[in-house]
Amino acid sequence: MTGPYVLTFSCADAVGIVAAVTGLLADKDGFILDSQQYADLDTGRFFMRVEFRGAGPRFPERLVGVQAAFAPIVKRFRMDARISDRGAKPRFVIAVSQGSHCLNDLLHRWATGNLAIDIVGVVSNHEAQRRLSEWHGVPFHYLPVDDANRAEQEQAILDVMARGGAEYLVLARYMQILSGELSARLAGRCINIHHSFLPGFKGAKPYHRAHERGVKLIGATAHFVTGDLDEGPIIEQAVERVDHRDGVDDLIRIGRDVEAQVLAKAVRWVAEQRVLIDGRKTVVFR
Repeated sequence: MTGPYVLTFSCADAVGIVAAVTGLLADKDGFILDSQQYADLDTGRFFMRVEFRGAGPRFPERLVGVQAAFAPIVKRFRMDARISDRGAKPRFVIAVSQGSHCLNDLLHRWATGNLAIDIVGVVSNHEAQRRLSEWHGVPFHYLPVDDANRAEQEQAILDVMARGGAEYLVLARYMQILSGELSARLAGRCINIHHSFLPGFKGAKPYHRAHERGVKLIGATAHFVTGDLDEGPIIEQAVERVDHRDGVDDLIRIGRDVEAQVLAKAVRWVAEQRVLIDGRKTVVFR
């Protein structure tokens, strides 16, 4: 047996898409492990994720052979398609400022084998997380930034990604706004996490102001980064209920826990090719 492999795609909806995909797999001795699809009736787009492996002599031996076998179908339906080896771990660089909770959670999950990615570097505009990163054996890159050197600093981030062969960048409480140019270059490949008070309580000390207003829910949002600040396609969200007994420190503690959990789910689903962008939204095949 070879594989497993994952095919994900979106295209204009039409009759016969699923039959074409599954029929090809049957013809090539492919065995389907998991299949999910979704038709967006509002946009007329069709989305699908199929996980499969070889189960006979007609199945292609390598990934390039699988991609070649699907090429006619991809062309026929004008698919925005990706076929990947399920066993290959995608590479990530993590950007962080001074807060450690999201970085620490991702590093721990990765180090204990509970997050099937390769973390090839940590970049930061502060030195605060060097010890944590290097303790896990991950190269740490101190890249200070201000308005005068932002373009050079962002190019340095891209250089770190290129040297490590990283496809994705995770903003794990990286307290800098990426330029429109960098956001565009990393479209669909940059994941951010923030508290879900937005658009309320923007700016500094959001938990203090939320406490003053007596909020009853604490939440977090993971999304793809775009040129529109904190408005990219949402990947995952979660909330925790709080009440009048919870002080500011309690809200911060609860919020940080939710942020770490939501970001880890988003990273895992993106790594497993479970997230497809649908305009300003996402389709997430959990």
